[in-house]
Order: sequence, then C-alpha cells, then structure tokens
Amino acid sequence: MQKLLVIQTAFIGDVVLATPLIEKLHDFFPDAQIDFLVRKGNESLLQGHPYLNRVLVWNKKEGKYRSLWKMLRQIRKNKYDKLINLQRFGATGFLTAFSRAKEKIGFNKNPFSFMFDVAVKHAMKSDVQSPHETVRNLSLIEHFTDDSIYKPKLYPQPHDYNAVEKYKQWNYICVAPASVWFTKQYPKEKWVSFIQNLPTQLMVYLLGAPSEKQLCADIMHASGRHTIKSLAGELSFLQSAALMRDASMNYVNDSAPMHFASAMNAPVTAVYCSTVPAFGYGPLSDKRYIVEVKENLACRPCGLHGYKACPLQHFNCAYHIKNEQLLETLG
Repeated sequence: MQKLLVIQTAFIGDVVLATPLIEKLHDFFPDAQIDFLVRKGNESLLQGHPYLNRVLVWNKKEGKYRSLWKMLRQIRKNKYDKLINLQRFGATGFLTAFSRAKEKIGFNKNPFSFMFDVAVKHAMKSDVQSPHETVRNLSLIEHFTDDSIYKPKLYPQPHDYNAVEKYKQWNYICVAPASVWFTKQYPKEKWVSFIQNLPTQLMVYLLGAPSEKQLCADIMHASGRHTIKSLAGELSFLQSAALMRDASMNYVNDSAPMHFASAMNAPVTAVYCSTVPAFGYGPLSDKRYIVEVKENLACRPCGLHGYKACPLQHFNCAYHIKNEQLLETLG
C-alpha cells in the first residue's frame, strides 16, 4: 500500500484549493493511504473526509522550531512513499527535504526545492490570466498521474446539514462580508447599501468567523431589514458550506468563502477589490460571477494578498463598484 502525504499549512482557502489533489490521488490510487498536513485551526475543514486516512495538525503555537522538529519526527515515522508540498515557504520545504520520503515533490520557488526529487515551476502573473491555483497544485502530481483537472470538494457530514436545515425554509442568500486582508474586503457601508436594495422577501444570512461577529452585527443593524440574520461564529466551516450549497446566491470577497462555494458547486458572486482574478484564485462553481471596478485603475492590483489599508488612501477599487453590479447577479 502506498503512503502519500499532502502538505498545505497556509490559510483555510488554500486548504480548500488543495482538495483536488485528494480527489485525483484517490482516483488513481484507490488503495493508497492519503494523509494531509494542515496548521492547527484548519483541521475541521477535512473532518470526515472519505478519502483521507489521517489529518496531521501542525501546532505552531508550541514554538516554531520545537513544533517543526516534532512534526518532522512524525512525518519520518510514517515513512511516506510520496510527499507533495503545495507551499513555497521555508518551513514546509524543510519538512519536505528532510522527510525521508521516497519521492519529495514541491514547487521550484520553495527555498528547499534543490533538495526535492521533483521541483515544478509555479507560474503567477497579474497582467495575463495565470493558471488557476488548483491547476498549479495539480501540476505537482501530473508526472505520475495525468493532466486531467479536478475541482475542489468538501464533504459536510449529515450533522452539518442537519444543523443548517432550519435556515433553508425560505429563499435565501448568504453574504460573507469579511476578509483577513482589509483591501480585499468590500467596505461595510457598501455591503449595507447593497443589502438595503435587495427584495424585502429575500432572507439574508451573514456568515463569518467568531472574530467577525461585530462586523456582521453592524451590517445587520444598519441594513434596517427584518429578513436578515447574522450567523457569524455560530457555524463551523462545513456547516457554512452546507448552507451555501442551497443559497440562491452567495456574495463573497476574494477569500475563503469563495472557495467554499467552489467546493460545493454553489452559486457565487465574488467581489474583487484590490486583487484581480488573473492571479488564478477565482471561483469555480458552474454558476459564478465576478464583480470588480469597471475603471482601469493604474494602482490595481496593489498586491497578491492586499494590505491593512489602501496604500493611496482612496480605496477606489472598492468604492467605485456599484450596487447594480451585485444586484444583476441575483437573477
């Protein structure tokens, strides 16, 4: 039996975009033992995944170097045949290089790539459309599978669907208004204005993490609607995905909830502020829309992830988006 390990210890959205590898590896090697390494806090996203043997959790709060050596010992103990590292940073490169796996695979931008058995080019540009991140990730296993493309997929369990069933009694949309990066986040007052212009009979659910409760509460109260409810901090990752699946539309930033929608093939409208779809992280649902400023702003994109504030202090990439652009996708 082959033992395979996939490493993705970045943000939750990055873990979602790594799930096509699980699907493809299982299809090609149905008897293989597939493990997946995430950072602590992201493991619940893969809970109950039917194709995973084990989810390894790297707890960096135990101390950067102490936790790194602890994880390396565990990886070595498991004696993997193939280790596939999706990240381009030194810590996971170290784990890969010294894993003692029979085949070590990763991107050439990783500082430890000179010690990998297979180092694959990672291509990303902003002026032309780059390959989607899922395609870039799948390129790591192309040499021992094929060039077929798989989509992200999440597996909410029956209890996840049961937990959100009570919210599905009427026509509804989901809005995930927050982002880790400020300049990726559509402004609060813009969300409020959009929601105020929605049909009054439409139920609006605000989704977010516990840390985003205040933002969602502010939007809910400022909207003046009766048909709106904040679920921020009340749902798990998989419960949020289960709710998004049956929404009439999901409105999101360029952030993790967009990838939840892709993984559930849920309808999605992605609002892009400082970033651009050309980076290769766009939505993949069959029914998907991208909303962005119609002007050609010389300052956009200002970076891959965004910033804590607009570098030019005007944030035109967000404020020049119009309500009508979002409302048009509701159809």
